[in-house]
Amino acid sequence: MNQNARLRFLISELLVERSHNQRVEIPSDVDAQKRLLRSLMNIRLAAPVTEKFERIQNEYLLEENADRGIIRLDTMKEVLPDIYLWQGDITRLKVNAIVNAANSGMTGCYQPCHACIDNYIHSYAGVQLRNFCQKLMDEQGFDEPTGQAKITPAYNLPCDYVIHTVGPIVQGELTKEHERLLQSCYEACLDLADKNKIKSIAFCCISTGVFMFPNDRAAQIAVHTVKEFKTSTNSEMKVIFNVYKDVDWQIYKRLLR
Repeated sequence: MNQNARLRFLISELLVERSHNQRVEIPSDVDAQKRLLRSLMNIRLAAPVTEKFERIQNEYLLEENADRGIIRLDTMKEVLPDIYLWQGDITRLKVNAIVNAANSGMTGCYQPCHACIDNYIHSYAGVQLRNFCQKLMDEQGFDEPTGQAKITPAYNLPCDYVIHTVGPIVQGELTKEHERLLQSCYEACLDLADKNKIKSIAFCCISTGVFMFPNDRAAQIAVHTVKEFKTSTNSEMKVIFNVYKDVDWQIYKRLLR
């Protein structure tokens, strides 16, 4: 089965699963098909899949992720000892762990093709990630508190693990409590990575998107917390500050100069 056949199979299976969508016509354009598949994966609730679906989905996503281009740590340049700065899509990074800016439900973004990092990570990891996260939340029995972290497999992503953390939502004036909670996010991720013997971790810009944490102050907290962790623990863990927007690139370049 080639990549186009896999794509059409996955779409057809998800449409059948949602019985009221059985009459949806699969578009002829490949890019439109890819958007439809991602949308169907985004809105799908956690539920088991057949062995055939999982196998074909894995084959499809592994090839898709390879075609998007995998970025390895040894191609990056250190800006400080064991600290890197990289601009681009975090789901392309082949490192031990990437950090997901999750919501309190912890099972991903359900808005079709939304541009948030949570959506991208779940879309390119596969439906198993939502199923795993749902099991974690069912066992926990309550929403994930802000400032903590959980680790999961990365499934079809190039990295080995995803560390999920819920950042503070800033509505109105930035407070010391917002800052404390964001620092706690970075500390929790670093502690969890250390406990799991992770050698390299890529941080996204936690809380600076729809959670509205000011970019400059968020970066200051991120850099300070990572430096403090490495100093206090003598950790040799390699840390990548992953940015997507030009404004964050400029902020981190200045802070890491």
